[in-house]
Amino acid sequence: MIQAEVIAALAAFGCFASIAIAQELDPTTPTTVSAADSTILSWTAFVELCGIMSPFGSVILSLAPLPTMRQVAHDKTVGKLPLLPYSTMITNSSLWLMYGLLENLNGVARCSVVGVTMGAYYIFVFVQHCSANASNLPGTVLQHVQGAGAIILINLCLAVSGVRHASEIIGKEGVIICIILFASPLSTMRNVIATKSAESIPLPFTLACLVNCTAWFVAGYWKMKDFNIYFPNMLGIVSAAAQVVLKCMFRKQASVAKVETRPMIDLPTLT
Repeated sequence: MIQAEVIAALAAFGCFASIAIAQELDPTTPTTVSAADSTILSWTAFVELCGIMSPFGSVILSLAPLPTMRQVAHDKTVGKLPLLPYSTMITNSSLWLMYGLLENLNGVARCSVVGVTMGAYYIFVFVQHCSANASNLPGTVLQHVQGAGAIILINLCLAVSGVRHASEIIGKEGVIICIILFASPLSTMRNVIATKSAESIPLPFTLACLVNCTAWFVAGYWKMKDFNIYFPNMLGIVSAAAQVVLKCMFRKQASVAKVETRPMIDLPTLT
Protein backbone atom coordinates (compact mmCIF):
# COMPACT_ATOMS: atom_id res chain seq x y z
CA MET A 1 0.00 0.00 0.00
CA ILE A 2 2.67 2.44 1.07
CA GLN A 3 5.17 1.39 -1.60
CA ALA A 4 3.22 2.71 -4.62
CA GLU A 5 2.66 6.05 -2.88
CA VAL A 6 6.31 6.42 -1.96
CA ILE A 7 7.48 5.51 -5.48
CA ALA A 8 5.27 8.26 -6.87
CA ALA A 9 6.54 10.62 -4.21
CA LEU A 10 10.14 9.83 -5.10
CA ALA A 11 9.38 10.70 -8.71
CA ALA A 12 8.03 14.06 -7.54
CA PHE A 13 11.11 14.44 -5.36
CA GLY A 14 13.25 14.02 -8.50
CA CYS A 15 11.26 16.69 -10.31
CA PHE A 16 11.77 19.12 -7.44
CA ALA A 17 15.48 18.33 -7.52
CA SER A 18 15.68 19.15 -11.23
CA ILE A 19 13.97 22.49 -10.64
CA ALA A 20 16.25 23.30 -7.71
CA ILE A 21 19.36 22.46 -9.72
CA ALA A 22 18.20 24.66 -12.56
CA GLN A 23 17.70 27.54 -10.14
CA GLU A 24 21.23 27.08 -8.81
CA LEU A 25 22.80 27.44 -12.25
CA ASP A 26 24.11 30.93 -12.97
CA PRO A 27 24.57 31.69 -16.68
CA THR A 28 27.07 34.46 -15.84
CA THR A 29 29.50 32.00 -14.20
CA PRO A 30 32.79 31.92 -16.16
CA THR A 31 33.30 28.76 -18.19
CA THR A 32 37.03 28.69 -17.63
CA VAL A 33 37.55 27.51 -14.07
CA SER A 34 40.12 25.20 -12.60
CA ALA A 35 39.28 21.64 -11.63
CA ALA A 36 39.57 22.52 -7.93
CA ASP A 37 37.26 25.52 -8.30
CA SER A 38 34.82 23.40 -10.27
CA THR A 39 34.77 20.78 -7.52
CA ILE A 40 34.18 23.42 -4.85
CA LEU A 41 31.38 24.99 -6.88
CA SER A 42 29.78 21.60 -7.46
CA TRP A 43 29.94 20.71 -3.76
CA THR A 44 28.55 24.11 -2.76
CA ALA A 45 25.68 23.65 -5.21
CA PHE A 46 25.06 20.14 -3.83
CA VAL A 47 24.94 21.44 -0.25
CA GLU A 48 22.50 24.16 -1.30
CA LEU A 49 20.41 21.58 -3.13
CA CYS A 50 20.25 19.40 -0.01
CA GLY A 51 19.13 22.42 2.01
CA ILE A 52 16.36 23.07 -0.50
CA MET A 53 15.24 19.47 -0.92
CA SER A 54 15.39 18.15 2.65
CA PRO A 55 12.10 19.82 3.74
CA PHE A 56 10.38 18.37 0.67
CA GLY A 57 11.65 14.93 1.64
CA SER A 58 10.27 15.27 5.17
CA VAL A 59 6.89 16.35 3.83
CA ILE A 60 6.79 13.32 1.53
CA LEU A 61 7.58 10.99 4.42
CA SER A 62 4.91 12.68 6.55
CA LEU A 63 2.37 11.71 3.90
CA ALA A 64 3.52 8.08 3.71
CA PRO A 65 0.95 6.70 6.22
CA LEU A 66 -2.00 8.15 4.26
CA PRO A 67 -2.76 4.88 2.38
CA THR A 68 -2.73 3.00 5.69
CA MET A 69 -5.16 5.49 7.23
CA ARG A 70 -7.42 5.27 4.17
CA GLN A 71 -7.47 1.50 4.60
CA VAL A 72 -8.28 1.89 8.31
CA ALA A 73 -11.19 4.20 7.46
CA HIS A 74 -12.40 1.76 4.80
CA ASP A 75 -12.19 -1.31 7.05
CA LYS A 76 -13.50 0.54 10.12
CA THR A 77 -10.75 -1.05 12.23
CA VAL A 78 -7.08 -0.44 13.00
CA GLY A 79 -6.38 -4.16 13.19
CA LYS A 80 -3.02 -4.73 14.88
CA LEU A 81 -1.59 -1.31 14.07
CA PRO A 82 0.06 0.42 17.06
CA LEU A 83 -0.78 4.01 17.96
CA LEU A 84 2.74 4.77 19.18
CA PRO A 85 4.19 5.79 15.77
CA TYR A 86 1.51 8.44 15.29
CA SER A 87 1.51 9.84 18.83
CA THR A 88 5.29 10.03 18.62
CA MET A 89 5.05 11.68 15.21
CA ILE A 90 2.97 14.62 16.44
CA THR A 91 5.19 14.98 19.53
CA ASN A 92 8.43 14.90 17.54
CA SER A 93 7.14 17.25 14.85
CA SER A 94 5.94 19.71 17.50
CA LEU A 95 9.39 19.79 19.11
CA TRP A 96 11.09 20.42 15.75
CA LEU A 97 8.53 23.10 14.89
CA MET A 98 9.40 24.97 18.10
CA TYR A 99 13.11 24.45 17.50
CA GLY A 100 12.86 25.69 13.91
CA LEU A 101 11.01 28.83 14.99
CA LEU A 102 13.40 29.57 17.86
CA GLU A 103 16.49 29.04 15.68
CA ASN A 104 15.01 30.76 12.59
CA LEU A 105 15.34 27.56 10.55
CA ASN A 106 12.46 28.10 8.14
CA GLY A 107 12.85 24.78 6.34
CA VAL A 108 12.70 22.83 9.59
CA ALA A 109 9.67 24.78 10.82
CA ARG A 110 7.70 24.52 7.58
CA CYS A 111 8.02 20.77 7.13
CA SER A 112 7.29 20.29 10.84
CA VAL A 113 3.97 22.09 10.42
CA VAL A 114 3.01 19.38 7.94
CA GLY A 115 4.21 16.71 10.38
CA VAL A 116 2.09 18.13 13.21
CA THR A 117 -0.98 18.44 10.98
CA MET A 118 -0.71 14.94 9.54
CA GLY A 119 0.11 13.45 12.94
CA ALA A 120 -3.08 14.95 14.38
CA TYR A 121 -5.07 13.60 11.43
CA TYR A 122 -3.64 10.10 11.77
CA ILE A 123 -4.43 10.04 15.50
CA PHE A 124 -7.98 11.26 14.82
CA VAL A 125 -8.61 8.49 12.27
CA PHE A 126 -6.97 5.91 14.52
CA VAL A 127 -9.06 6.85 17.56
CA GLN A 128 -12.26 6.74 15.50
CA HIS A 129 -11.71 3.09 14.61
CA CYS A 130 -9.81 1.74 17.62
CA SER A 131 -11.59 -0.71 19.93
CA ALA A 132 -11.73 0.11 23.63
CA ASN A 133 -9.89 -3.08 24.62
CA ALA A 134 -7.06 -2.82 22.06
CA SER A 135 -3.84 -4.28 23.45
CA ASN A 136 -1.38 -3.36 20.69
CA LEU A 137 -1.13 0.43 21.10
CA PRO A 138 0.72 -0.03 23.66
CA GLY A 139 -1.14 1.38 26.65
CA THR A 140 -4.46 3.17 26.13
CA VAL A 141 -5.54 5.89 23.72
CA LEU A 142 -6.00 8.29 26.64
CA GLN A 143 -2.45 7.65 27.85
CA HIS A 144 -1.07 8.42 24.39
CA VAL A 145 -3.07 11.65 24.11
CA GLN A 146 -2.16 12.75 27.64
CA GLY A 147 1.53 11.88 27.19
CA ALA A 148 1.90 13.66 23.85
CA GLY A 149 -0.14 16.63 25.09
CA ALA A 150 1.93 16.99 28.26
CA ILE A 151 5.25 16.93 26.40
CA ILE A 152 4.04 19.45 23.82
CA LEU A 153 2.54 21.79 26.45
CA ILE A 154 5.62 21.73 28.69
CA ASN A 155 7.95 22.52 25.80
CA LEU A 156 5.60 25.19 24.45
CA CYS A 157 5.75 26.92 27.84
CA LEU A 158 9.53 26.58 27.74
CA ALA A 159 9.69 28.03 24.22
CA VAL A 160 7.66 31.16 25.06
CA SER A 161 9.13 31.68 28.54
CA GLY A 162 12.32 33.28 27.29
CA VAL A 163 14.43 30.83 29.27
CA ARG A 164 18.06 30.87 28.20
CA HIS A 165 19.03 27.94 25.98
CA ALA A 166 15.36 26.95 25.56
CA SER A 167 15.94 26.08 21.91
CA GLU A 168 18.92 23.90 22.80
CA ILE A 169 16.88 21.99 25.40
CA ILE A 170 14.02 21.43 22.96
CA GLY A 171 16.45 20.46 20.21
CA LYS A 172 18.12 17.85 22.43
CA GLU A 173 14.71 16.37 23.25
CA GLY A 174 14.05 16.05 19.52
CA VAL A 175 17.44 14.39 19.04
CA ILE A 176 16.67 11.85 21.78
CA ILE A 177 13.33 10.95 20.18
CA CYS A 178 14.97 10.58 16.76
CA ILE A 179 17.66 8.30 18.23
CA ILE A 180 14.95 6.09 19.75
CA LEU A 181 13.11 5.97 16.43
CA PHE A 182 16.17 5.08 14.42
CA ALA A 183 17.05 2.36 16.93
CA SER A 184 13.53 0.88 16.86
CA PRO A 185 14.14 -1.32 13.77
CA LEU A 186 16.95 -3.24 15.53
CA SER A 187 14.65 -6.00 16.77
CA THR A 188 13.08 -6.36 13.33
CA MET A 189 16.49 -6.48 11.66
CA ARG A 190 17.52 -9.17 14.11
CA ASN A 191 14.41 -11.12 13.09
CA VAL A 192 15.27 -10.63 9.40
CA ILE A 193 18.71 -12.13 9.99
CA ALA A 194 17.26 -15.02 11.99
CA THR A 195 14.56 -15.90 9.45
CA LYS A 196 16.63 -14.92 6.40
CA SER A 197 13.58 -13.14 5.06
CA ALA A 198 13.47 -9.39 4.38
CA GLU A 199 9.75 -9.22 3.57
CA SER A 200 9.16 -6.86 6.48
CA ILE A 201 11.48 -4.21 4.98
CA PRO A 202 9.60 -1.89 2.57
CA LEU A 203 12.41 -0.97 0.16
CA PRO A 204 10.89 2.19 -1.43
CA PHE A 205 10.14 3.71 1.97
CA THR A 206 13.56 2.76 3.32
CA LEU A 207 15.30 4.30 0.29
CA ALA A 208 13.23 7.46 0.74
CA CYS A 209 14.35 7.61 4.38
CA LEU A 210 17.97 7.11 3.31
CA VAL A 211 17.81 9.94 0.77
CA ASN A 212 16.01 12.26 3.18
CA CYS A 213 18.42 11.61 6.06
CA THR A 214 21.37 12.17 3.72
CA ALA A 215 19.96 15.51 2.56
CA TRP A 216 19.37 16.68 6.15
CA PHE A 217 22.80 15.49 7.25
CA VAL A 218 24.59 17.34 4.43
CA ALA A 219 22.57 20.53 4.98
CA GLY A 220 22.85 20.29 8.76
CA TYR A 221 26.60 19.72 8.82
CA TRP A 222 27.90 21.92 6.00
CA LYS A 223 25.23 24.63 5.74
CA MET A 224 23.43 24.98 9.10
CA LYS A 225 26.36 23.63 11.15
CA ASP A 226 23.80 22.42 13.67
CA PHE A 227 24.54 19.30 15.73
CA ASN A 228 20.85 18.80 16.52
CA ILE A 229 20.15 18.50 12.80
CA TYR A 230 23.04 16.48 11.42
CA PHE A 231 23.69 14.03 14.29
CA PRO A 232 20.31 12.23 14.40
CA ASN A 233 20.21 12.12 10.61
CA MET A 234 23.68 10.57 10.55
CA LEU A 235 22.23 7.76 12.68
CA GLY A 236 19.26 7.63 10.33
CA ILE A 237 21.61 7.06 7.38
CA VAL A 238 23.25 4.14 9.21
CA SER A 239 19.87 2.64 10.15
CA ALA A 240 18.37 2.96 6.67
CA ALA A 241 21.55 1.75 4.95
CA ALA A 242 21.61 -1.35 7.18
CA GLN A 243 18.04 -2.13 6.17
CA VAL A 244 18.85 -1.72 2.48
CA VAL A 245 21.81 -4.10 2.86
CA LEU A 246 19.61 -6.69 4.57
CA LYS A 247 16.98 -6.28 1.86
CA CYS A 248 19.61 -6.96 -0.81
CA MET A 249 21.08 -9.92 1.09
CA PHE A 250 17.78 -11.70 1.68
CA ARG A 251 15.67 -10.44 -1.22
CA LYS A 252 15.39 -13.90 -2.82
CA GLN A 253 14.52 -15.74 0.37
CA ALA A 254 10.91 -16.79 0.76
CA SER A 255 9.15 -15.95 3.98
CA VAL A 256 7.80 -18.80 6.10
CA ALA A 257 4.78 -16.74 7.10
CA LYS A 258 3.24 -13.64 5.59
CA VAL A 259 4.54 -10.58 7.40
CA GLU A 260 2.68 -7.28 7.45
CA THR A 261 4.79 -4.78 5.56
CA ARG A 262 5.06 -1.42 7.28
CA PRO A 263 7.88 1.08 7.74
CA MET A 264 10.58 -0.17 10.11
CA ILE A 265 11.28 3.43 11.05
CA ASP A 266 8.11 4.28 12.90
CA LEU A 267 7.98 7.99 12.14
CA PRO A 268 7.85 9.45 8.63
CA THR A 269 9.06 12.74 10.02
CA LEU A 270 12.76 12.29 10.70
CA THR A 271 13.68 15.86 11.42
